[in-house]
Amino acid sequence: MSSPHVSPRPGPPSPRRLLPPGLLFALPFLVLFAVFMLWPLGQGLWMALTDRALSAHAPSFIGLDNFSEAFGDAEMWRSLWHTVLFTLISTVPLVVVALGMALFVHTGLPGQWVWRLAFFAPYLLPVGVVGLLWLWLYQPDLGVYNHLLGAVGLDKVAWLSDESVALWAIALTTLWWTVGFNFLLYLAALQSIPDHLYEAAAIDGAGAWRRLFSITLPQLGRITTVITVLQLLASLKVFDQVYLLTRGGPNNSTRPVVEYIYDVGFTGYRLGYASAISYIFFALVLLASAVQFAVLRRREK
Repeated sequence: MSSPHVSPRPGPPSPRRLLPPGLLFALPFLVLFAVFMLWPLGQGLWMALTDRALSAHAPSFIGLDNFSEAFGDAEMWRSLWHTVLFTLISTVPLVVVALGMALFVHTGLPGQWVWRLAFFAPYLLPVGVVGLLWLWLYQPDLGVYNHLLGAVGLDKVAWLSDESVALWAIALTTLWWTVGFNFLLYLAALQSIPDHLYEAAAIDGAGAWRRLFSITLPQLGRITTVITVLQLLASLKVFDQVYLLTRGGPNNSTRPVVEYIYDVGFTGYRLGYASAISYIFFALVLLASAVQFAVLRRREK
């Protein structure tokens, strides 16, 4: 007599059945994002609500006291103004000069690889090398710039110790160091413009300047927008070259808000207050980004 057929017990459901395939592919990224982004953001926000310090005592919850103190901190607003001013005086040259360099190379000069290497090579240097190099260039007695000024009969300039000049000197260093990246983006965009547009314009008798303003610059509108947004965000986060060249001096006249956060947290040992300032700055950067995207959407319409 044959035994009745017994169906096997269903096993545990596979992960593919529990989660949709798209989520499975994104799961490694989501885990890393939560560990290295969301968790630190939450920890930083909690720290901003406490009197956490680099000391042995346990932090206590103080609510929004750090934020209220920050809004009344004149030195924070001063450092924030230095950040905005640096962004204004560095972003425009970094866009315009990069465009000019790309147009210059795109004209078909001999030795293309030499020009591209010369324009892009400074961007590959670490900030420590850039800082040391420009410290020597800005030396008041032995620096190259003051030597050139003296050769033409002009007075020497205290590039890094004069409050009215120091921030401009840092912007010049930043221009030399980082313009190569924007140059590369512009050059790639120029090479993607269809040749038939220039051929049709030449048939119609358009000259070089007419082709530049009627074809080239309009075709570069989108990449100009991308470069401007990226450059604004990068300039707002300036820290390295300022710290290496002036340490925020003279008289804190070049100290950006990121360096002020560093000084408050690791020199003044007030980690909670530094976290509050960093979140205020983070909110201002988000607001500036939202305004930029709103303006760009209106232009696209």
